[in-house]
Amino acid sequence: MSYVDGFVAAVPTDKKAAFIAHAKQSWSVFQDMGALAQWECWGDEVPDGETTSFPMAVMAQEGETVVFSWVMWPDRVTRNASWERMMSDPEMEEKMGEMPFDGKRMIYGGFESVFMQGDMPAS
Repeated sequence: MSYVDGFVAAVPTDKKAAFIAHAKQSWSVFQDMGALAQWECWGDEVPDGETTSFPMAVMAQEGETVVFSWVMWPDRVTRNASWERMMSDPEMEEKMGEMPFDGKRMIYGGFESVFMQGDMPAS
């Protein structure tokens, strides 16, 4: 079953175009490494919470928008091998481009798919 890397970050709202450009540049790397799909979502209705929330998780500040992203891999083995290659490639920073957000506040994780139904339409 497929494996998914999920990401949540706070991006300066005025850097939306730079974020999209970075995502497109990242896709070429992920795709070359075996990824099946990449989704990048710009926050539209992301409320602040009292106990927990997306904005709280990434310490979103005024003037920032929360983004929710994921990369789908055919399996965990492919994902792990790909990340290992990316992390050991000295040219990866140039290939991926500069992140238009504070990567220290990004949260991420790897997830095993347990249920998927329906099509994932392209935007």
